[in-house]
Amino acid sequence: MTEPHPVADLAEFFAGRWVLRRDIVDDRGARLGGFAGESEFTARDGDLVVYQERGELVLGSHRGEARRTLHYRLAEAGRASVHFDHGGFFHDLDLRSGRWLVEHPCRADLYRGEFEVSGPDSWWQRWRVSGPAKAHILTTAFTRD
Repeated sequence: MTEPHPVADLAEFFAGRWVLRRDIVDDRGARLGGFAGESEFTARDGDLVVYQERGELVLGSHRGEARRTLHYRLAEAGRASVHFDHGGFFHDLDLRSGRWLVEHPCRADLYRGEFEVSGPDSWWQRWRVSGPAKAHILTTAFTRD
């Protein structure tokens, strides 16, 4: 197991295109589906970095194109607050140590997030989702394109 790779500047680290692969499993580890595609972080006005991902989602018998946009509002070089594209707050992010744990309540469900930077060109995130209607884990690996 490697030590996390500290990130001094989020905008600099995230800049550019990434290849991503997301696995979706239930709380017992059975595969529910996945997502494969690419993402890009683009610096915008001042302290804003826009994250966009696109690719193919496979979930059960469904197979189709999927997209997602998040806004990273930089607080300091290694920190940001992450917002959905509609403006709502998602979570804080601080990768100065190379690792971050966070929680996001979503109605009756709870998302527990874990982020780790494994090197200058790779990082991953894992969301454990639990609640009355959900019990699954989303693990996404990112590699610089």
